[in-house]
Amino acid sequence: MRTPARPFLFLLFIVLIVSLACSSLSNGSTAVPQVATEAPPIQLPTEQPSIQLPPATVAPTEALVLPTEPPTSAPVDTPKDFFKEEFNSNSNLADYWSYFTMGPGSDDSSAMTVEARNDGLLFDLGTLDLYVYYLYEGQLVYKDTTVTLVAENRGANNNNVSLVCRLDYDKSNWYEYSFESGGLWYLYAVQDGKYRTMDNGGSNDLHMGLATNEYAMTCKDNTITMYINGTKLKTFTDKKYFFYEGQVGFNISSLNVLPITVNVKSFEVSEP
Repeated sequence: MRTPARPFLFLLFIVLIVSLACSSLSNGSTAVPQVATEAPPIQLPTEQPSIQLPPATVAPTEALVLPTEPPTSAPVDTPKDFFKEEFNSNSNLADYWSYFTMGPGSDDSSAMTVEARNDGLLFDLGTLDLYVYYLYEGQLVYKDTTVTLVAENRGANNNNVSLVCRLDYDKSNWYEYSFESGGLWYLYAVQDGKYRTMDNGGSNDLHMGLATNEYAMTCKDNTITMYINGTKLKTFTDKKYFFYEGQVGFNISSLNVLPITVNVKSFEVSEP
């Protein structure tokens, strides 16, 4: 008896379907998500964005001037109340000193020469009876002072060297201590231009002839004290004229013999 053909065909159909399924699996027909192996390209801008910058600072055309230290200069020559003038060619005579003349020889004072040298202020009086007063102008009013003069005689032994204190503004009143080169001294009160002798004397402490001497006078209250070469001569009390303040200075005078040449080495004003 022959087996029917229908079961066999059905079985064959099943085998065929299974075979097709396996073939499909081996050929990758089933969709599997794929992983990207390269990053997608980044779209960059073709031009750089413009940046707004502040305007450039323009350098100045001139150099910056910085403050500097004041220049070093010689000390300013200013007058002082108390001082010592050592006369030489650098002394500021024009600003701080003045002079006037008295005596019969004043009419011929053009013969006089006064010259600042390295070793002093040289007076050469070319006429007789000429009284030359040199005054300090840096301080017009002194009351109590000591004035000291160092002077060298280079001419005839017949002259006067004097110190002055409390000379008033119109040059008419002052005290004067005067020493003749022969050794006699005088203390005057010059009142209204006239010499009034208050005291006088003599001293062996003066160096006579071609020599250097130191003269000093202290004016304090109404007393005047006189010195020669460090030796005190006398203290005199004024009870008549009472000159209390004024300028200071000195005097070089010719008498009745020429030549009169005196070299003033220094003049000092100090507290008494």
